[in-house]
Amino acid sequence: MMKTDDHLIKEELTFLYGTETAEAYLPKVLEKVSRLRTSQKSTSGRKRLSEKDSILITYGDNIRKRHASHSLVTLHHFLCTYVGNSISTVHILPFFPYTSDDGFSIVDYKEVDPKVGNWQDVESLGQDYKLMFDLVANHCSRSSRWFKEYLACRRPYSNYFITCDPEADYCKVFRPRLQPLLTPVDTTEGKKYVWTTFSSDQIDLNYANPDLLMEILDVLCFYAIKGASIIRLDAIAFIWKQAGTRCLHQPQVYSIIRLMRKMLEMGKMDVKIITETNVPHKENISYFGNGSDEATMVYNFPLPPLTLYTFMRQDTTILTNWAATLETPGPDTAFFNFLASHDGIGLMSARGIIPKEEIVLMADRVQEQGGHVSFKDNGNGTKSGYELNINFFDALNIAGKIPEDAEICRFLASQAIILSLKGVPGIYIHSLLGNRNDTEGVQSTGCYRSINREKLDYDSLTQKLQDGSSINAKVLKGYRKMLDIRKEEPCFSPYAGQQVLKDIDKRVFALERSINGRTICCLINVSSTEVQIGYKGKRNLLGSVFQGVLAPYQVAWLEV
Repeated sequence: MMKTDDHLIKEELTFLYGTETAEAYLPKVLEKVSRLRTSQKSTSGRKRLSEKDSILITYGDNIRKRHASHSLVTLHHFLCTYVGNSISTVHILPFFPYTSDDGFSIVDYKEVDPKVGNWQDVESLGQDYKLMFDLVANHCSRSSRWFKEYLACRRPYSNYFITCDPEADYCKVFRPRLQPLLTPVDTTEGKKYVWTTFSSDQIDLNYANPDLLMEILDVLCFYAIKGASIIRLDAIAFIWKQAGTRCLHQPQVYSIIRLMRKMLEMGKMDVKIITETNVPHKENISYFGNGSDEATMVYNFPLPPLTLYTFMRQDTTILTNWAATLETPGPDTAFFNFLASHDGIGLMSARGIIPKEEIVLMADRVQEQGGHVSFKDNGNGTKSGYELNINFFDALNIAGKIPEDAEICRFLASQAIILSLKGVPGIYIHSLLGNRNDTEGVQSTGCYRSINREKLDYDSLTQKLQDGSSINAKVLKGYRKMLDIRKEEPCFSPYAGQQVLKDIDKRVFALERSINGRTICCLINVSSTEVQIGYKGKRNLLGSVFQGVLAPYQVAWLEV
């Protein structure tokens, strides 16, 4: 007998909290579903992703204009003027009131930070671009109303956070940071210790409490109604804590994701879920579920370190062998292919793919080029590299070592990898604009991640873009050309076939994308040398007829 949607919701609640609690909370979940169905954003069904989909990652205030009150308005104007429809979706990184971590310590999930704008500005941007919002599910700010009520020991908030025994054994807990796992706080009932995975300002939420889950599901529905086409589940792997485990990837985490997706589907919302889990590849792709019940997309975390390593070594062997193994579990799932973001270049996912000694050399190279290495606590008194903090343009290029135009070609060749691979490309705004390390930002904040989070002055930026000879103008022009061609080519659909070619040349990353009898061969020279290739006489979507030779760092998309 086929199970009804209501029964599936109840099953997940029962798994999480038991039969009695499930029966009590099922009506609360169904009320939220009803609210989705009756909203103006409710649709007749879910649309598939296509070759026209690309996602720009940006903070709401990444571009600031003097005397402008709302930076979201500035961002909107900039994108319409200088980016146009080359991209389809804008991922606005957390735009809510916050206290630290550039937005990821949220004070209020449902308010827009007045320094950025208001909901009208968000909805206006959504008239021209699809939108992606963050649901920061693992934690909130210690300045939030929820946590203030916890400190006052008021119900139900007294159980919204995890009160811990400081004498208990937490050695098995996976630690992505070097800071203490527990943070002491003063409450009206005396000193207590709370769980803080990432920082003392980011207090972990207690999903063992069904009332807390209802609050987060309410936020999920709110974002869907406010126009999110994609909802990113930030640090979702950490949300369920279980004594004696790593407190990572617990079965309850997957249950909650299934519950979220089922709610959106029952509410007739065309909203896709993407999971952000910076962990080894096999663990990362587990969030696809069976291909139809959990994430629509997952971050392709090995891709940034593998691409950087490939260009540093000018050898595609490891990248090629790994890419040939990529598979998704269902016809409606896709990788989110990215190289740079507001965070650093994660190293966790590269372990077991790139040799350990080569990861160390890569980290040394990044530091030589003005970057930094962030570490994680291994729980046994040791630490290991967690991410590389550097702008991707500078990670690839040692300033002054090669001519500027060669730097640009090398950078655009790296970006062509995420535009060619099967999946949906995610493009960080600093990559789209060809920006470089913000060393002053690191000195100002003391945070390594600030190196790639620079706030740009609108007038200065647009002046550089209007000067066709600037790095910014050349990178944006080259990037837009590839994006505009890509979105008109069905072979670049996330669901088109892909065959990675292993026998071309170790200096060339090569693959074929095929759909409905049409095939495009993608060739990317990752080296500083010219490479002789077959396919002579084929039409190159990025230029004239291909003559069988790839120039250094040249990209060719050939009709086969």
